[in-house]
Amino acid sequence: MGDTAKEGGSTRGRGASVLLLPVLFPLALIGRRTIGILDHTGDVFYLFTDTSRWFLRGLFSRKYRLGKSAIVSQVCRIGVESIFIVSLVSAAVGLILALQLSPPLDDFGQRDKVANIIAVAVLRELGPLIGAIVLTGFAGASIAAEIGTMVVSEEIEALEASALNPIRFLVVPRLLASTVSMTCLGVISSFCAIVAALLISVTMLGIPYETYVDNMLTQAKLVDFWTGVAKGGVFGTLIGIIACSNGLRVTGGAAGVGRATTYTVVECVVAIVVADLVFTAIFFALGLF
Repeated sequence: MGDTAKEGGSTRGRGASVLLLPVLFPLALIGRRTIGILDHTGDVFYLFTDTSRWFLRGLFSRKYRLGKSAIVSQVCRIGVESIFIVSLVSAAVGLILALQLSPPLDDFGQRDKVANIIAVAVLRELGPLIGAIVLTGFAGASIAAEIGTMVVSEEIEALEASALNPIRFLVVPRLLASTVSMTCLGVISSFCAIVAALLISVTMLGIPYETYVDNMLTQAKLVDFWTGVAKGGVFGTLIGIIACSNGLRVTGGAAGVGRATTYTVVECVVAIVVADLVFTAIFFALGLF
């Protein structure tokens, strides 16, 4: 009797577990993903604070000088080589905006207001956003793959064995270069989009040059320009620190390097869009728009 009762109880327990499995499995999956995201975010934040500390030491201490040649080399590789592709994509977006906005504005007899909309949209949002997304694919993945390959080939361990800090010699130059490059690329991206929209508006849409320029200057304010510059700097910092963090976390050989580059692109795009949302909410709350 006792054995039969125990067997019945265990059977009911297993039956209850089977019934709860469809509910517990999604919760466990969400929990693991949440913990993983928080852990990775903590790693990125710690790397940023450590990098900032080495940067400040390089600024204010003669003992820890910044590698100027390394920084210049990274700026050339990350920023200068990205100018053409960023300019091309931004110009194409400017052309698309002008052509797409013209028909709806024609319904209200306001075709010349294309300049007003494009000027504000590009300076505040599209210029730095397009530049950041292009730079993510062009340089962010490259940084992650480069550092990840150094981890796999044990070059990081060789640096540490030589009493050289990897953060100081690898992360600091790349983070500075991505921040400076993205700040400049945001301005270049906005300029190319506005010029392209101006050309297509004057040549195809029949908007007089003087009218276009007057409307653009009337609508766009200096705060719009500085908003885009600030966003560009933050986007560049996010790209650099996320790429370096994923590169340093590489495990599993060549497959790990491939995963790091993929995660870098995805995480950078998500971080950029979220940061853009936070910027927009703050500027709206402060009445800067």
